Amino acid sequence: MEISFEGKHALVTGAGKGIGRATALSLARYGAIVTAVTRTQSDLDSLVHECPSIIPVCVDLADWGATDAALKNIGPIDLLINNAACATLQPFLEVTPDQFDQSFTVNVKAVLHVSQVVARGMIARRSGGSIVNVSSQASQCALKNHTVYCATKGALDMLTKVMALELGPHQIRVNSVNPTVVMTEMGRRGWSDSEKAKTMTSRIPLGRFAGGDKHTTTLHPPYDGCQQIYGLTSTPRSISGG
Repeated sequence: MEISFEGKHALVTGAGKGIGRATALSLARYGAIVTAVTRTQSDLDSLVHECPSIIPVCVDLADWGATDAALKNIGPIDLLINNAACATLQPFLEVTPDQFDQSFTVNVKAVLHVSQVVARGMIARRSGGSIVNVSSQASQCALKNHTVYCATKGALDMLTKVMALELGPHQIRVNSVNPTVVMTEMGRRGWSDSEKAKTMTSRIPLGRFAGGDKHTTTLHPPYDGCQQIYGLTSTPRSISGG
């Protein structure tokens, strides 16, 4: 099956590093007009240097007002990838209010906000579209020292279901992808210790975490224009190594 996003407009958050960056580059290779959103200007600069067709937007999605201002003129969007996230690891008894609020602001509230902006445009144009929320296996499996991260991803999965329910009548499909640990910069911070990693890799049939560009193709099925997947919505897509 040939994948093509020719002529489609895609918005990717958290596009400066890791999954988001690889996804933005992959979508551009498949013909999409890509708007890349991240809070770090140097990451955007290097991304545009690698792929000059990408449209950069530098904004901290934790800032509601700044996000509104940055996205007000982005134009029509056909596909939204909500990838931006943060992970601060703390034991349950050491979780602080600031870290709790920061994680929920970025991992849940910002997804709601950006999706509202994009979905309103889709509804106004009566164009339909697709929204993909990058969740995690951590939404379904308790992980030591991941109290808040697991909670945010559990909340994101339920947000995805409600979005799918309410946006479906407007022909907007909403899905999540739930990968295992991906050894991006954020993944390496949490899982580089080999003994800790064994607690996870021992339960993965392939015996290893995800890594490299190939995992980004898992973000394509919810929106590639193919009739085979046209009815897919509110579906978490587990990427668990088997």
